[in-house]
Amino acid sequence: MTEFKGDKRTKEYKQWKKNHEAASNGLGDTVEKLTKATGIKKAVKFVAGEDCGCDQRKEKLNKLFRYKKTNCLTESEFELIKMAIDTNKRTFTSEDQEIYKRIYERIFNARIECTSCSFVKVIWNDLARVYKTYL
Repeated sequence: MTEFKGDKRTKEYKQWKKNHEAASNGLGDTVEKLTKATGIKKAVKFVAGEDCGCDQRKEKLNKLFRYKKTNCLTESEFELIKMAIDTNKRTFTSEDQEIYKRIYERIFNARIECTSCSFVKVIWNDLARVYKTYL
């Protein structure tokens, strides 16, 4: 995800937000868009009726194959990550790790288990990459 750089009261921001919210959350959304664009969805609904099971399949596919769609960092989260990057922080206490884990879970809409050994590889590198999209 890219961050909008500009005035949030403008038409451009509203369009960016609309596009961001319309992005697929998972494979189910993508399949639905494809079947809608090709006319398959309309044909299935005509043959099978309104309750053809499409919505349930879409939700199941979204849960099984979720895209890594990120939420925006809050200002305090951004500042916390910025401070760690600016000071070239290399060691993280267990309290630090828990704070960054919560940020990661919120912005990636995911629950993860992480050991102190895998923290940098699993969480920190992704958070640093998201931070860099704001620059």
